[in-house]
Amino acid sequence: MKKINLLIIAATFLVAFTTKNEVKPPKKEEIKQSLPNIVFILSDDQAWTDYGFMGDKNIETPRLDKFASESLTFKRGYVPTPLCSPSLATIITGLYPKDHGILGNDKVYERGNIGGNERAEAYKPVISSFEKQTTLPDMLKEKGYLSFQTGKWWHGNHKIGGFDYGMTHGDPKRGGRHGDFGLQIGRKGLDTINSYVDLALREKKPFFLWYAPFLPHQPHTPPQELLEKYMKKTTSEHLAKYWAMCEWFDQTCGQLFDLFEEKGLTENTLFVYVCDNGWVQEPNKDTYVKTSKRAPYDLGIRTPIMYKWKGKISPKINNETFVSSIDMIPTVLDILDIKQPANLPGISVLDTEKLNKRKGFFGEVYAHDFDTKENSLYYNMAIFPPYKIIVPDPVRKADEKVQLFNISTDPFEQKNIAASNPKIVKDLTDKIVKFRTK
Repeated sequence: MKKINLLIIAATFLVAFTTKNEVKPPKKEEIKQSLPNIVFILSDDQAWTDYGFMGDKNIETPRLDKFASESLTFKRGYVPTPLCSPSLATIITGLYPKDHGILGNDKVYERGNIGGNERAEAYKPVISSFEKQTTLPDMLKEKGYLSFQTGKWWHGNHKIGGFDYGMTHGDPKRGGRHGDFGLQIGRKGLDTINSYVDLALREKKPFFLWYAPFLPHQPHTPPQELLEKYMKKTTSEHLAKYWAMCEWFDQTCGQLFDLFEEKGLTENTLFVYVCDNGWVQEPNKDTYVKTSKRAPYDLGIRTPIMYKWKGKISPKINNETFVSSIDMIPTVLDILDIKQPANLPGISVLDTEKLNKRKGFFGEVYAHDFDTKENSLYYNMAIFPPYKIIVPDPVRKADEKVQLFNISTDPFEQKNIAASNPKIVKDLTDKIVKFRTK
């Protein structure tokens, strides 16, 4: 079990203030000579459609558009669940929610002092259990990496995730829930990241950076000039604010890229991009469309996933191959020649043979306030291209029917073809049953 060093926490507290894949995996000898730095860039509450390079006609994302053109970009990427905390837990462990145990954002508790003792006491066993999981920072210690956490983090202190340094203290008495001081990153500049990178450079160590800003997540409070820009494009202030938040996030990604370029780190850094879950803005109120966040549809779980390592991974826009966030850790381990733990379900996206042989992967939706896997499940999903099945829980979603979509020809899931394809429904349902019992 990881021990929390109080001196490091105190120091960190101060720092927080002040398909056919044409890729070229790095040669083993090159890796041994120069281990790449690794940066995970995590968007927060953004639909897969909401980027220039994904075809949006209103939202401008020039820095991410350029990044996509320089990356092995999978336009058909997925996260296994449409909610922040469990999705982020998958990214840091490489496991499905049913296996890492973070099913929702909060453990069921009596609502009283929200964000205080009740929530914290209920969540303690969740953190204790999660602390036993092996995370990417744990795996990277084998190669001497330093790991830094900034932005969203739900599971207590950053040390719980194996990070050496981080912005999140996780103390509920000081507002700890989903990031606390970490939520300032991006919205209030990148000074802490700059300090962390300089620390790694002084110690001459490769590093892993978790950049998970609270963007474009609510509150939608974009800079005034961006809001004015988007108010010229729509009569809905709610839409304008959200669109502006997406560009604001894009700007912070640009600042991050510029920081690395200025320090001469771009060529020896692997950048990986994903969004934790979808969000479609309601034009007439300050909330999301119910078929996006927390929903089993692609507007809730689809995201572009991108890998950039200049000179090592060949840029390619991939419109055909389906990948998942469960593949992020296996890909990193493949690059670093670290043996993949047997319990990880993902595969390296650089392993073309395995990627082409894989038939599909899975998804899960649980209650926002969860208890157990058995009594909190809402939906199971299986994504086996070109089909995706959504199976509602017979108890908690008793009034809903099984839905089957051809997501290659019907990406917005408008036509349920379950009734006319009973064999496919049975096959995918059987696959889900096996998945649940693993």
